[in-house]
Amino acid sequence: MAMWFARSRNLVSILRQNLGLSATLIKRNHSSPRPVFTNYQLSSRVFLDPSTSFRHESTAVETQPDLVQQSDHEDDAQELDFPGGKVGYTSEMKFIPESSSRRIPCYRVLNEHGKIISDSDFIPVSEKLAVRMYEQMATLQVMDHIFYEAQRQGRISFYLTSVGEEAINIASAAALSPEDVVLPQYREPGVLLWRGFTLEEFANQCFGNKADYGKGRQMPIHYGSNQHNYFTVSSPIATQLPQAAGVGYALKMEKKNACAVTFIGDGGTSEGDFHAGLNFAAVMEAPVVFICRNNGWAISTHISEQFRSDGIVVKGQAYGIRSIRVDGNDALAVYSAVRSAREMAVTEQRPVLIEAMTYRVGHHSTSDDSTKYREADEIQYWKMSRNPVNRFKKWVEDNGWWSEEDESKLRSSTRKQLLQAIQAAEKWEKQPLTELFNDVYDVKTKNLEEQEVGLKALVEKQPQDYPTGFHI
Repeated sequence: MAMWFARSRNLVSILRQNLGLSATLIKRNHSSPRPVFTNYQLSSRVFLDPSTSFRHESTAVETQPDLVQQSDHEDDAQELDFPGGKVGYTSEMKFIPESSSRRIPCYRVLNEHGKIISDSDFIPVSEKLAVRMYEQMATLQVMDHIFYEAQRQGRISFYLTSVGEEAINIASAAALSPEDVVLPQYREPGVLLWRGFTLEEFANQCFGNKADYGKGRQMPIHYGSNQHNYFTVSSPIATQLPQAAGVGYALKMEKKNACAVTFIGDGGTSEGDFHAGLNFAAVMEAPVVFICRNNGWAISTHISEQFRSDGIVVKGQAYGIRSIRVDGNDALAVYSAVRSAREMAVTEQRPVLIEAMTYRVGHHSTSDDSTKYREADEIQYWKMSRNPVNRFKKWVEDNGWWSEEDESKLRSSTRKQLLQAIQAAEKWEKQPLTELFNDVYDVKTKNLEEQEVGLKALVEKQPQDYPTGFHI
């Protein structure tokens, strides 16, 4: 092997002398050396930026060393020109390590007691904004509790909570512009709540009544609102990511001062659409903010069975996307990271990936019992000791912006409004049967007309098999 490398070096030298390959083998300019590959050494506030991307510059990002330590051999001063750009070469066989010896640190502002960590780098929030953020986080908690109980009572068929992830919902929404287009997964109702979707509108969707914008054809919690730039939730996992790349690219072509924002869980990163979405956005330089809620569980599958990499944040760099890992239970950190990411996406026309570290305290949905695959003590620990709502509440209270009296009034009022919304939603008629067949085609096809006639006949023949309020 050593002899082979020696002969290779001699051959390169001869070729350079005889063929003048200066266009292929280029001496490095040592006054501006290419970044040396080393292990990550990130501060808690820094975005990962691939050294191979020179299309953009940002004052919000510090230059970071890369993964692989290059050797000091003489030949390392050379570069090869390939279609993808110039790249150095080495005569030493060395593989990129499967992961760094040190995990990417997690950006955080508030400690577990709601105190600002000294020397924290974050975007300040006003009293008005902070109070509204806390009010919405508390409202989301109450909403989850009431609707969950309504499902257990048989009043709605399905529900899914955001318990433990309220900070990601509300803080990310607060950091965005109303013009930004949101493509959610299914655990982001707080984003829609922040944008003005009312408790009555949530209730109407969950009951699938005549006031439901989806005409009763979606599962409960599959909210959507054109008015609030919030795409309708759909069950297939990760399909919203390639769509977000397209939406972001469209906003770019229209020169809009806005970006696409899409959410996904850690389990969704195992889908091909996750990788396609990131790659599309990176190559097309689309202004998209990808937010991954790494909450530890994809239904009953633990993250240790999902991937061997250091979480999600490192996947962004593989696709040439600036990335950051943030404490998803810290509302101030989430707000600062999303607002900064949004600014970069819009002003620099580039995608950004955010991995929000959190924990799914609730069951995956009302169809799940998470105590079958994880310890009840673990759930209780995250619910009480690592609660994102309590942490932010302590900070707001310490600033003198919130009191126990405010707390009692808010939760009592929200509970009353929700119960009234549910009672009103129950009294609405259901969508007529014909809505099952509308909006599929501009003009109904023959087979759809036949199915409609057949279903009507079945309902008339066996009305006892259909719920009260169901009508043709």
